[in-house]
Amino acid sequence: MKRIVAQRFSILMALALTVGVAKSFAADMEALPLKLPAPAFKGTPTDPPPDTTAEKPKGPRPAFLAPKGCVNVGAKAKVTSSDKAPITGSLDLITDGNKEATDTSTVELHRRTQWVQIDLEKEASLYAILIWHNHNTPCIYRDVIVQLSDDPDFITGVTTVFNSDNDNSSGLGVGTDREYFETNEGKLVDAKGTKARYVRCYSKGSTDSALNVYTEIEIWGLAK
Repeated sequence: MKRIVAQRFSILMALALTVGVAKSFAADMEALPLKLPAPAFKGTPTDPPPDTTAEKPKGPRPAFLAPKGCVNVGAKAKVTSSDKAPITGSLDLITDGNKEATDTSTVELHRRTQWVQIDLEKEASLYAILIWHNHNTPCIYRDVIVQLSDDPDFITGVTTVFNSDNDNSSGLGVGTDREYFETNEGKLVDAKGTKARYVRCYSKGSTDSALNVYTEIEIWGLAK
């Protein structure tokens, strides 16, 4: 009998400790204060094409919780790219804070797989990567891959936090994430607190064009 009582007491103490930790964790979290651009089209996207894993948007995205104090550590950060001569626009537009769907707020890169890379200048704990390609039409961008590293050449210490390249056509491995429609909400990628200095984002055209367009990328985290 005493053994049973002791076991029950141990279970209750463990539950109390778990609840206490959960409450403490929740108290240290808050919704990211995201500011979205204006919607650029009305209505809902048409049915997805047969060669995609994308689903129609299902309404507003839920709030994303992250540790208190998270900021856009990528604001005004330096951007480089695999495309040394963009067709239109300049790479600095990707971190300038303008997310609106206008011709003057986007940079257009050439066809095939291209990447853009953001240098945060120092390592930070990253929690969310928010990407707007070209949200003036509900197209689907192909082979969207997001990688983090402290190596500017992305040879060592690379962490992939999103990969929708389901057939490895970009050669970075088979991805298991779903493709998605572009909207004014952008694509929010959970970076899970990964520590990194550089963020590299890939794409390989879209269902609307073979070219690669970026409007804005936000990187939410805690700088050291």
